[in-house]
Amino acid sequence: MILMCSPAFAQWTKVPPTAVPRTPDGKPNLAAPAPRLADGKPDLSGIWNAPLGYVRNLAKDLKEEVPFQPWAKALYDERATGKYWKDDPDANCLPQGLPKVLLAPAPWRIVQTPGIVFFVHEAFNLWWQAFLDGREFVPNPDNAPTWHGYSTGKWDGDTLVVDSRGFNGKVWLDQLGKPSTEALAVTMRFRRKDFGHMDIQITIDDAKAYTRPWNVAVEAQLLPNTELMEFICLENEKDTRRK
Repeated sequence: MILMCSPAFAQWTKVPPTAVPRTPDGKPNLAAPAPRLADGKPDLSGIWNAPLGYVRNLAKDLKEEVPFQPWAKALYDERATGKYWKDDPDANCLPQGLPKVLLAPAPWRIVQTPGIVFFVHEAFNLWWQAFLDGREFVPNPDNAPTWHGYSTGKWDGDTLVVDSRGFNGKVWLDQLGKPSTEALAVTMRFRRKDFGHMDIQITIDDAKAYTRPWNVAVEAQLLPNTELMEFICLENEKDTRRK
């Protein structure tokens, strides 16, 4: 995947200055206190990027084995050889799903409102939303299955807790091919610990693919002098096409 973010603003003129705290030498002070909104809630807004490595192996920091169901372990072992790379949704310009799209080497923007938090991704020009208005997801056979789930959120102190369900069972959790099913539930806890850093705790709960829930933690970093760019997925790509 190509990193498409733009560190400069060559395409714009009259760009207003941003409210970024700075060190005495004029550089962005990423260690400054996290901003807050008028209602006292943490302001998660901004363009963020996750560290490298997790999009390939979501479990790279786990101290113990991923708790696969036997069939899921067998499928994962086959996919991890690279034999079925053409089946990866990414390779077919299909959505990366959650939590994978947050970990891709492409930035994403949080747009925060009182009732909805929007996640806008440079990768494939994807977006998804988490409702903070108290609604609850109701499983129903008539619900359209999704790549990013039906997401709801709530505040736990200074942490935004986002719960996503209603997946289509086609999501690869990472590039190595950890599988998921329609029973997948992804819980993400976002905590902006200072101006430039946000902790994201991710819980994978899929009783049909794993014997118990399992957790990973990553730290995203703010990109204060960047804008998202259009990234249309491989318009002329031909290698993955089957005859």
